[in-house]
Formats: sequence, C-alpha cells, structure tokens
Amino acid sequence: MDNAQPASYDVADYFGTIRKRWWILVFGLAAGIALAWVVTDHQRQVYTAATSVLVETTGSEDTNVVGGRTKGDINLDTEAQLVRSTAVATAAAKLMNVSTPPDRLAGRVTVDVPPNTAVLDIKYSAGTPRDAQSGSHAFAAAYLANRTDGAKAEMDAQIASIASKIKSTRDDLTDVNNRIALVWSGSSERNNLDTQRSNLTSQLNTLTARMNALSTTAIDGGRIIKDAPLPIRPTWPFRKINLASGGLVGLLLGGLVLLVLQRIDRRIRRGVDVVRRCEVTLLAEMPPRVTRPVDLVFPPYAAGGRTFNRLRNEVLASLRRTDQIVVVTGASRGTASTLVAANLACALARTGPEVVLVCAHLPDSLADTAETSRLLGVRAESGLSDVLAGRADLDDALRAAPRQPWLKVLTIGTTAAAPGLLQSQALRDVLTTLRKRADYIVIEAPSTSASADAQSIAGLGDAAILAVELRRSKDTEVADAAEQLRRIGVPLLGAVVLPKLKAARRPVPTPPDDDGFSIGRPATPVRIATSPELTPIAVAPQQATPADGADHPAAPRLEPPNADVASVSASNDRPRPEARSSGRGGAGRASKSRLGRRSRGSSAVARADADRHAT
Repeated sequence: MDNAQPASYDVADYFGTIRKRWWILVFGLAAGIALAWVVTDHQRQVYTAATSVLVETTGSEDTNVVGGRTKGDINLDTEAQLVRSTAVATAAAKLMNVSTPPDRLAGRVTVDVPPNTAVLDIKYSAGTPRDAQSGSHAFAAAYLANRTDGAKAEMDAQIASIASKIKSTRDDLTDVNNRIALVWSGSSERNNLDTQRSNLTSQLNTLTARMNALSTTAIDGGRIIKDAPLPIRPTWPFRKINLASGGLVGLLLGGLVLLVLQRIDRRIRRGVDVVRRCEVTLLAEMPPRVTRPVDLVFPPYAAGGRTFNRLRNEVLASLRRTDQIVVVTGASRGTASTLVAANLACALARTGPEVVLVCAHLPDSLADTAETSRLLGVRAESGLSDVLAGRADLDDALRAAPRQPWLKVLTIGTTAAAPGLLQSQALRDVLTTLRKRADYIVIEAPSTSASADAQSIAGLGDAAILAVELRRSKDTEVADAAEQLRRIGVPLLGAVVLPKLKAARRPVPTPPDDDGFSIGRPATPVRIATSPELTPIAVAPQQATPADGADHPAAPRLEPPNADVASVSASNDRPRPEARSSGRGGAGRASKSRLGRRSRGSSAVARADADRHAT
C-alpha cells in the first residue's frame, strides 16, 4: 500500500542530490566532450580562402539605386549578387578547369561588403586549402573580367549610336548647304536655311566631342587588392565550439539523469523527508557524522548518547502516567530498531526507574546482525521465546545489564519457533507480569515490512516509535508502517532517524583479563537439529566462563575506554526511586523488590567490576 505523499522538492534537495551524485555530472561532461571530439574528427573539413576586390567605376551609367545600403556611384550589394551569377560561375569553372556545375560552384561562394568601403571580400570554401585558394581567385578574376567585358560592350554600343547620329547630322548639313546655294541672298528662305545650318553644325560638333570622349575613355572594372592566401586551418568544423557544445549537452543530460533519479528515488535521505513525505513526527535524528558501529551502545555524553537522552525526554513527556510499554519497530529490514530500542532503554534506565528491554526481533541474517545480547553484554541463553514456549521461567530469563543497574534484558531466546509465539496469549501474560515489576518496558519489535508480528506486538503497547534508516528505508515503507500502527489504535510518538548503519563488528578473541574472563569470543556456527525431538536453535556467541568458578556471568566491557566508570559506580549506590504511579498497588512494588533481590548478585558483580577499573 502506497500512502506516501507526493514528494515536493526545494533547492536544498537538488543541491544535496548534486553533492551526493556529482560524479554523474562529471561523467556527463566528460562523455559529452569525448563524443564531440570524436564527431569533430570524423566531420568533413572545410577550408575557406578570401580575395579582396576593389570595385571601380567603368564610365558607364550609374547602377546604384535610390535609398541603397551602400553609398556612391556603385551599388555593392548588386555587385555582390553578380559575383554569384551563373555567368561568373561559368567563367570561374573554366579558370579552375573543373567540370562542376556552375550553381554548385556558386553555392560555395560568399561575398562580404566591409562597411564604408568599395571592396568585396569573395570567399570560396573547399575540401582542401589549395582548392579554396584557387576557387576564390578564380571567382574574383571572373567577376572582374565579366564586369570589364560588360562595360566595354556598353561603351561600344554608345559609340555606335553616336556615330550613327553624326552620319545623320552630316547628311542633313549637306542637304542644307545644297539648298543655300540655290537661294538668292537676302531672301527670307536664305535666312531660315542659314539658321538650320548653324544648328546642325553645333549638333555635329557636340556628337563628335562626345564620341571622342568615349573613344579615349579607359575601361577598368576594378582590381584585386589582396589575393587569397593558402588557408592554414579549416574553418569547419569548429573544434572549440563543438567541444563546448558537447560538454554543455553532457551536463544537461547528467542533470536530467539526476532529476529522474531524484524523482524515482523513494528512499529517505534526510530527516525532514519523514515529515514532508510521510507526515510522521520526527522525534530525533542521529547526527550524520556519528559513524559508531551498530554493535555498541552510545556513551551518555557522546553525540549519539545526547541524542537518545533528548529522545528519552520526548518519550517521557508524551506518555501518560499509566503508560509503560513503548514498542520500537523498524520501517524496513535491518538493525535500526535494535539500536534505537537498546539505546532508549539505557537512556531510560540512567534516570532511575526500573526498565525492562524485551527483545522480540529476530535478526534478518547471521551475517548482518546486532543482537541485543552483544549490545548490552548479557548472556544469550534462555529468553522470550523460551518463556513463551514454557521451557524457562521469566525470572530466570531476565538478566541484568552489567553497567545499567536499573535495566533488565529479556533476550529473544533460543527457541526457533519464536515468530509463531509472538502472537500468542503467553506474550500478553508476560507483558502483564512485567508491568507489575518494572516502571517502563521497551519492546524491540520486528520491522513492519518484514512480519505481521510488529503489528500484533504494537497492539500490546501503550505507544510506538518508528526507527528509520537513511538511504535504506523508503517513504512508502515509513508511510505504510505509520498506517499499520494507526489502524491498531496505538499512538505513534514519531520516528527516530538513523544514518545508514555499518555492518556489525565481529567479536575478536582476546586473552582472559585479570579476573579470568575471556571477552569477545567468535560466534559458534548454527546447529540444525536432525531429530524430531530437537528444535533447531541459533547458538549464541560463546560466553566467558569465570576462572574462579563463580556462578555469576562476566560483564563484557563494551563501552569505550573513556566511559565514566566512577559515575556508574556512584549511580549504583544511589537510592532507588519509588514507583511512578500508585495505581499498580503494593503487589507491584513487592514484585519489583523480589526482582531486585534476584538480580542483586549480578548488580554487585557489575559494581565491583566498575570500581576495579575506576581504580
């Protein structure tokens, strides 16, 4: 069942994703640059050569247009189009001695007009530097030749037209002269003929002068002022631009991958995700720099210990006066609930009330386990499963924690059928008995995603706490666990968020200490029963045996060397607080007294051990 709320992300989430998965962006950048490099090497290289041509007037009529972009007698935009004309391309093909169609040759030409000049930059692109150079020069020469030929043809046409007019004028003048010779001088007709002869003579002189001017005009369409040099490097592809573009595309793809991973990743990565995605109260969050292994209890004054001290205060403030049982369950498989339950029980016991830690969580595997017996240094012999199966007495199964005088531990036991017994009436009876003997009971329950026992056990408690492991627990698991606890009516105090836990350290064999105890022996392999009368059991790690033959168990010293042993010894001598509520009556206090007398011997041993090390 997916009860998780739609995830809403802010800038901190995205920056956190980039910080944790930065290598995806680096890989995308490197891959984009490498791919761009390969593509650039396989692209066809193009070389471009440019020839600069100065365009001059040819003496023909002005070809500029009114309002043209270029100023002067010549419209350079028109000339730029003439460079790419079919006539010029055909002439250039002859100069280049190639059979390429003129339109394809013209497509390789670009013409630029520098501002405020009469210069055309004729550029030609080809696959080799030599072809680019010859093509640019050929188009420049072909353009100049075409321009010169056009100007000459226009001038020849003008000269022919003027010559025709001169001949016609001379004929008219000859006819007038002949008529004047036949007319009497002083007559009116003679005066008119003299006027006509004068006009024809003037026209003939004008036409002759214009023809002489055209005949003596030099025609020069322009000249090459800078011939095309041989290109050194290709103009296409642009390697730097391609590499920059490839890197940018790689970064964008890497960012897209990060965005997709951020959206599809349902794992809890920050404590605020529990509140935002699952609507579960955040009771405590372990500092991310706490890298202590999961097989030790946090010292009270360390960072982790202070976190659980605050958690204890939160729990006590949330419980009612009649509430005693706190169930700790995990949202996902693992040892998070074990660590939270053990440290919470120790934090409660340090304040004075008698606390019983009930272990109802079987380890998921033998390779990844942090069983409570190793956390608190108690014998893992008979426990809860043996009591429920009727193979052991509750008083015999309860064991005092060596360095926690007000903490009793009920381990999971050795009976393999423990999961089937956790939903029996016997468990209710055991918890009823423990309510009369202890002030608080902390139950380490299985995870809600692994077994239905968690829901059954939580129904017997007064409050529940959810243990969430970062980068392992998913928001769907947290939301489903919270929903299961709400359906059975148990108040969910909130979630305790732990960083991703390291694997439990395997015990290393050490020589006996000065008391004759050997601490940290390796675990014995699991034995499987071969007879119907035998029940398969998981044998606990081999415990120390007193060298002096004493009947009390040795207390493995699991806390760090800087633990305040003197304060532990002093706490053993302080007076025991009274019961919190009078609702349980004198029978409860008498039961607690019997429990205290039974564990007095083991407490004395722990006190003596602490005093000896403090000395």
